[in-house]
Amino acid sequence: ATSPLLFDANHDGEFGCTLKELRSLMELRGTDGSQRIQECYGDVQGLCSRLKSSPIDGLSGHSDDIARRKEEFGKNFIPPKKPKTFLQLVWEALQDVTLIILEVAAIISLGLSFYKPPDAEREHCGRAAGGVEDEGEAEAGWIEGAAILLSVICVVLVTAFNDWSKEKQFRGLQSRIEQEQKFTVLRAGQVIQIPVAEIVVGDIAQVKYGDLLPADGVLIQSNDLKIDESSLTGESDHVKKTADKDPMLLSGTHVMEGSGKMLVTAVGVNSQTGIIFTLLGEEEEREKRKKEKYKDGGRVEMEPLNSDDETEEEPKKTKIPKKEKSVLQGKLTKLAVQIGKAGLFMSAITVLILVGLFLVDTFWIQGLSWIKECTPIYIQFFVKFFIIGVTVLVVAVPEGLPLAVTISLAYSVKKMMKDNNLVRHLDACETMGNATAICSDKTGTLTMNRMTVVQVHIGDRHYKKVPEPDLIPGNIMNLLITGISVNSAYTSKIMPAEKEGGLPRQVGNKTECALLGFTIDLRKDYQAIRSEYPEEKLYKVYTFNSVRKSMSTVLKNPDGSYRMFSKGASEILLKKCCKVLSANGEAKVFRPIDRDDMVKEVIEPMASEGLRTICLAYRDFPVSDGEPDWDNEADILTGLTCICVVGIEDPVRPEVPDAIKKCQRAGITVRMVTGDNINTARAIATKCGILHMGDDFLCIEGKEFNRRIRNELGEIEQERLDKIWPKLRVLARSSPTDKHTLVKGIIDSTILEQRQVVAVTGDGTNDGPALKKADVGFAMGIAGTDVAKEASDIILTDDNFSSIVKAVMWGRNVYDSISKFLQFQLTVNVVAVIVAFTGACITQDSPLKAVQMLWVNLIMDTFASLALATEPPTEALLLRKPYGRNKPLISRTMMKNILGHAVYQLTIIFTLLFAGEQIFDIDSGRNTPLHAPPSEHYTIVFNTFVMMQLFNEINARKIHGERNVFDGIFNNMIFCSIVFGTFVIQILIVQFGGKPFSCVGLSVEQWLWCVFLGFGSLLWGQLITTIPTSRLKFLMTAGHGTKKEEIPEDELEEMEDLDEIDHAEMELRRGQVLWCRGLNRIQTQIRVVNAFRDSMSPYEGLETPKSRSSIHNFMSHPEFRIEDSEPAIPLIDDTDPEDDAPTKRNKTPSPLPLVLSPNQNNNASDNRGFHQHKDIAKTILSPTPGSPLHSLETSL
Repeated sequence: ATSPLLFDANHDGEFGCTLKELRSLMELRGTDGSQRIQECYGDVQGLCSRLKSSPIDGLSGHSDDIARRKEEFGKNFIPPKKPKTFLQLVWEALQDVTLIILEVAAIISLGLSFYKPPDAEREHCGRAAGGVEDEGEAEAGWIEGAAILLSVICVVLVTAFNDWSKEKQFRGLQSRIEQEQKFTVLRAGQVIQIPVAEIVVGDIAQVKYGDLLPADGVLIQSNDLKIDESSLTGESDHVKKTADKDPMLLSGTHVMEGSGKMLVTAVGVNSQTGIIFTLLGEEEEREKRKKEKYKDGGRVEMEPLNSDDETEEEPKKTKIPKKEKSVLQGKLTKLAVQIGKAGLFMSAITVLILVGLFLVDTFWIQGLSWIKECTPIYIQFFVKFFIIGVTVLVVAVPEGLPLAVTISLAYSVKKMMKDNNLVRHLDACETMGNATAICSDKTGTLTMNRMTVVQVHIGDRHYKKVPEPDLIPGNIMNLLITGISVNSAYTSKIMPAEKEGGLPRQVGNKTECALLGFTIDLRKDYQAIRSEYPEEKLYKVYTFNSVRKSMSTVLKNPDGSYRMFSKGASEILLKKCCKVLSANGEAKVFRPIDRDDMVKEVIEPMASEGLRTICLAYRDFPVSDGEPDWDNEADILTGLTCICVVGIEDPVRPEVPDAIKKCQRAGITVRMVTGDNINTARAIATKCGILHMGDDFLCIEGKEFNRRIRNELGEIEQERLDKIWPKLRVLARSSPTDKHTLVKGIIDSTILEQRQVVAVTGDGTNDGPALKKADVGFAMGIAGTDVAKEASDIILTDDNFSSIVKAVMWGRNVYDSISKFLQFQLTVNVVAVIVAFTGACITQDSPLKAVQMLWVNLIMDTFASLALATEPPTEALLLRKPYGRNKPLISRTMMKNILGHAVYQLTIIFTLLFAGEQIFDIDSGRNTPLHAPPSEHYTIVFNTFVMMQLFNEINARKIHGERNVFDGIFNNMIFCSIVFGTFVIQILIVQFGGKPFSCVGLSVEQWLWCVFLGFGSLLWGQLITTIPTSRLKFLMTAGHGTKKEEIPEDELEEMEDLDEIDHAEMELRRGQVLWCRGLNRIQTQIRVVNAFRDSMSPYEGLETPKSRSSIHNFMSHPEFRIEDSEPAIPLIDDTDPEDDAPTKRNKTPSPLPLVLSPNQNNNASDNRGFHQHKDIAKTILSPTPGSPLHSLETSL
């Protein structure tokens, strides 16, 4: 196929295939693909030469060649959705109902202010209208309307700006995640790592275990390559790929085991993922119009972080938020709704009272009749009252709440980047503050992941440090060095140190690097042997996976015999050995009794020092035995000869013990889940401080763990798990399934009154399910595979456990910031509403004018949320236990502060309002006519009010009843500048605000009084702190999440599969859900009836749905049983073909997740649900006789 003619013909810069050809080639699957390649190109080599690439050296890497390829075949980049423009954000901010009401009122007020009735009639319209001495004043009637409009614009701009900067931060975060992802390709014969976006068609890429393929390609050579294509096809079985049978590799799929090389044939928008994406883009436009109807409360995640590394599941992920809306968000939305209702009630009453008093006074007390000429004046009064009512509402509704959360989270996320936490889902940050348990890996997280061989048992001798090369017999040495060099991934290598005098860099698998380092310590060169046996010459490779726990490589000798080198966990590999090399280099028999001795004398001592033991062995297959059956692994991997056992040390990171101590003090249990053997694990756990001598704890292995938690039928029982997990500290030799089982078990457990919040760290591909199941999943930024990063919420960019502690600190800080803001905001709300309300009732005019209220609202809501939400965290946050999910937002202490300060402020304001004119010896501002000039009296009231808020903002910095409110105030520059800025603006408003703000300039003495009264709230705060909260039993707490009991049963049923109930959505969707559910029920019942026609007796034994936390007790409460029935309907077949059947089954408490949610767009993201749905439809419609009927769940 690689005829020179062909090659030269294309040399002028044209490639031998077009974009279209390649695109149609990649649409074929399996054997069709390999047939097409044979028909069109001869073989993969032919395709390579057409694309001017060499399977051995890759592309030349010249910049002009790369640029030409990008032009011809496109870039490997899927253009992100366009960000919302600033104007769109402004438009969104304007949609706020209260603001719209205000705008309307302001416009009416503006229009009416221009109407002037003739002077003569003026007198007849009642007292309130008359008495305008100065013509100029009447002219200024329009100012109030204009000022309201202006302040609305101000609020809108600030909100939009906040949203915009948040969006910008996300984009930054995204590009940061994108740059992180690199891929290994061959360029000019060198193996290099390039950013995914730089990959071009014709590149030769190396794929290995744990990769997420960045582009489509054709396999050139592979070892044992298995791929999980579920993200594209929905089939959960791993697909075996070989160069001859099924060479098609698709972007967005995961490499589950093995390795290989592929020729890149499609990138970016032309790859499979890209094609799905472009389709999605068109879909999305249509979706958007539908989706606008279901907008929910303050949603944090404005849009999912779609970074390049998320492309694979992106199409299906965009609509479904990863975990249910955060707990905090739920509590806040609920609180905001409650406050809003109260505010609405108060403002309505205010308006009614004002209007009533006005009518009674004018038409009854003064006995006037309604005159047509006066109508506009009366309307003007009504509009004024209406505006006052609306401003009360504006002040009462805490629209700053969602804003505060967003600001706080966005700020935290930005700062967490500096602490090596890359947050991929905003709410993970806040959930982390509630964490009660952390399940951590050992390697790389708790330890440094710099492996070195420190002990060796070789030739019957045990060396406590690496021996001199001349102590080892020559033939053993050769076997050892060849075995290590050949039987390891060729991507693992030792590079010279980056800095002078530093340690050499380990690239690739760290355990293999330790062994390669061992060859260097023995003064041998592994690179020379690798050049002698390049990767193409290796006859067969059994790659490492979590089942085998060993790796073997077969070499074919010139005489036709084979030699296989193996390495793996010593307790596993020694069982396969029947010989061992003795001191003189001869192989001698290795009996089971010798093996037990070796375990006792060599392996256990090494393990108890925290070393990981690896056994190296080999086996010869002589020509006389004929060709071995390479696919029968059990026969191949026996009868080995042990070369040596090495002990590899991975030192504990120096900062870990301290970090773990902090966690334990903060009420977080740290558990270690590792694949290592139990002795090593125990040694490391003791060094880290996870285990303390004399404590009552459990250290068990995965096998034992499984034995204890499963019943006779092999099903996992929650009760059994509950006996184990509280004491479990170390789980050794665990499989990924065990990790998932443990995490799920802890989360579902109900033995403690609080639901446990679990964080998990993971780096391998197989940790994906556990990371997804956990409340917060941490993936390793350096050692982690793409698949793990994909499933995680936070990426630890330095792989370090102590960064997790920082995340806890930030998470708790978010919670506290919100509480601080609430404490401040509610005080202002209570005071402003009461003042407006009583003032209106007694003096027929609100003491705080509409514009003033809006200004107060602006300081309270927007600025204060900025100031209080950006408090930096302190170590003190780690001294308390986690709050738990049901803790109210407003604790008793906070309630005491809120009410206490409200009492102080109300006393001062009412004193000033009703006795201020005597105290300051000024004219009273009460009962002034419609367009009267602003009075000093009311200016002082307003000014004092704002001063009290300012000083109370400082009080609000502490919520746990601390004395020193100034503690660490200068660490937060934002806070200082906002308080100072507000003060300056207040001075300007009062001195120069004039008519729009209804203010008059005050004298210095009056100013000092105002500031002094404001300062009084600091002193008062100290007084409140002195009162012990425990005495005030009557104080209620507020802002809980919705409790399960408060929800009607049928609703619970539908929310079964959500862990936490999202309140705002619930309120909004209740009606719509019921309607959809009704339809679904009817549909299902029709289907069931059709299926069963007459062979069934009527339903019996209807039971109330219990909350089903796992599939097992779901099986035991069938909702209705259908007795003596012939046809059977297996619902979730117990014969799952997958290896991870247990995890699979546990994850599906709701049998038909698809039909529920009306407003989530069910793409195939939840492939599991999708398939089940199809299967159920199948099974219901074609009943299969014979299998027992477990249960039939039709209530969707």
